[in-house]
Amino acid sequence: MRLIFFGTSLFAVPSLEKLTSSGFEVAAVVTAPDKRGGRGRKQLLASSVKKSALKLGLKCLQPPNLKAPEFLEELENLNAEIFVVVAFRMLPKAVWDMQEKGTVNLHASLLPAYRGAAPIHHAIMNGEKETGLTVFQLRHEIDTGDILAQKKIRIQPNETTGELHDRMALAGADLLVDTMKQLEAGEVKPVAQDPEKVSSAPKISRETGKIDFSKGKTRVYNLIRALNPFPGAYTAIDGKKLKIWRAALPQKDDRPISEGEIVSDGKNHLKIGTGDGFINCIEVQPEGKKRMKIEEFINGYGSNLPKSVG
Repeated sequence: MRLIFFGTSLFAVPSLEKLTSSGFEVAAVVTAPDKRGGRGRKQLLASSVKKSALKLGLKCLQPPNLKAPEFLEELENLNAEIFVVVAFRMLPKAVWDMQEKGTVNLHASLLPAYRGAAPIHHAIMNGEKETGLTVFQLRHEIDTGDILAQKKIRIQPNETTGELHDRMALAGADLLVDTMKQLEAGEVKPVAQDPEKVSSAPKISRETGKIDFSKGKTRVYNLIRALNPFPGAYTAIDGKKLKIWRAALPQKDDRPISEGEIVSDGKNHLKIGTGDGFINCIEVQPEGKKRMKIEEFINGYGSNLPKSVG
């Protein structure tokens, strides 16, 4: 089957590689234009998908405007049978409705749950024990098309978004290729999404990371897991931002600790009080410094460790 692949982020790379190695003919890869970055924003940085496409020797398109007539004409001339989308921006109808076999999309949730840009973040933030992957037919409204295939994924109790992302990217590639083979054989029966089970997963902002220690310890812990590696959950100490990258829930609650109160043994343990207990900090990052183990952070303050955060 001849296809055009649309993708940008690292999540899409295993899918592109798996499709290519599984015998599908990738006529072209469409990805985001290079962006300026690096020191002084003087470098042009390619997307993860572009880097992968070039290694695979694939034709790469980077249209700034997906509705541009010249881009649409180029897509038509590539004579693909189907479009495949993984971790790309929203496509206009002129693109996703171009091919007779339509456009399929891989999404990192069990649709219709967690429609939107950040399904993995929100699943962990909400303390879900299970999430999954969905291959579905693209429609105009975001993440609403008929379901072609799904796979459940167990979320480990201490797993971060970054760790789950990497597992799901690999599992998603397998699911996508299996579904494409079934589509090619005419063995897939699309199923409409249940409107009663819809939930959303909007884009995560940096402000999402501000920790409210009046919330319960589990909610604080899940926020920290969910925002690792981006954008990071944070509080303030001595008037400066402190990111908490890793934490742990207590095995048992000791004496009560006030919300935001810091309790430390002065060596290798630091607790911060929450609305119903506390969390143990494992890895943090003071403003303007690198990530560090909590032992290094405590040692840096010595006997001058503040009594509270916020």
